[in-house]
Amino acid sequence: MELKTPLYDCHLAAGGKMVPFAGYLLPVQYEKSGIIAEHMAVREKAGLFDVSHMGEFFLSGSDALNTLNHLLCNNYTTLQDGAVRYSPLCNETGGILDDLLVYRIRENGYFIVVNAANRHKDFCWMQNHLCGDASLEDRSDSIAQLALQGPLAQQILQRLVSDPLPQKYYTFIERLSVAGIPCLVSRTGYTGEDGFELYCAPESAPALWNALLSAGAGDGLIPCALGARDTLRLEAAMPLYGHEMDETVTPLETGLSYFVKLEKPEFIGKEALLAQTPQRGRIGIRITGRGIAREGCAVYDGETRIGQITSGTFCPYLKAAVGMALLNTAYAEPGHTVEVDVRGRRIAAETVALPFYKRKK
Repeated sequence: MELKTPLYDCHLAAGGKMVPFAGYLLPVQYEKSGIIAEHMAVREKAGLFDVSHMGEFFLSGSDALNTLNHLLCNNYTTLQDGAVRYSPLCNETGGILDDLLVYRIRENGYFIVVNAANRHKDFCWMQNHLCGDASLEDRSDSIAQLALQGPLAQQILQRLVSDPLPQKYYTFIERLSVAGIPCLVSRTGYTGEDGFELYCAPESAPALWNALLSAGAGDGLIPCALGARDTLRLEAAMPLYGHEMDETVTPLETGLSYFVKLEKPEFIGKEALLAQTPQRGRIGIRITGRGIAREGCAVYDGETRIGQITSGTFCPYLKAAVGMALLNTAYAEPGHTVEVDVRGRRIAAETVALPFYKRKK
């Protein structure tokens, strides 16, 4: 039985088409807008997303930092209060259990945001690999999360906040009053645009949702749903767990080597990653023929299968059908002419650099 976020009734009132996703009922699009209009609102103005299904943990104790550096590929030794850092979470063979964000609240106190579908798996894994004096708490059910994304996000949010907002990407302010509602506000997101993610108590989420929509009504802010979130992240080449990565794929194969700090003394999966010579890599695919490539479509060079599409669709801002693929390393670079098998029909395509879209700062 699917769960409901605190904003379920708000979605129904706005005409949200509800679907099961990661154990929750969430809108895939809204009747008055649709995926294309929602996508373009985020690229050109602003969009508001319900991401309350995400998992949130709190790690504390004198060995919290040692635990993070043991669990995660990235290095958290230099992370400062008020900063956010991304990392894959790997198993002993280097396969990716999840990808997540770590917020440093204070020394020995870290807020961790994980993917909804992996929440319980992640918690058990982390709990079983704590180091020394470290305690992990699952706070997911006591936190709601909203994402305000787009080039006008800052001016909209500032109307509801008397204090300065986080100024740098991947930073946060632990306590801000937004329309009178206590929130943790971070300058993060999953759309390729500037924007903010706001964490609050579940009972405050509807009021925060309505206050943001009211503040941005004159700027074209609209509610946005899962469909637009997926096309936006694909344009920006942001990997999605279960598509570009899973326990059979390592960070070195899926373009996340920047976040793997092999110079650290140790972390789970380090030995496997040191020993790996990647045989495949993530690359962009632009369809040059007629058709749309979806997840699972095989990619060929002549009669040789060289990999498969991990995510693919028609992207509204680009006005093009694109995808991300895991291909043999010889093809995981721009400039190769390939074919994609779509339901038994070969479609012409080419490999291109990622990301497909990068916002102007």
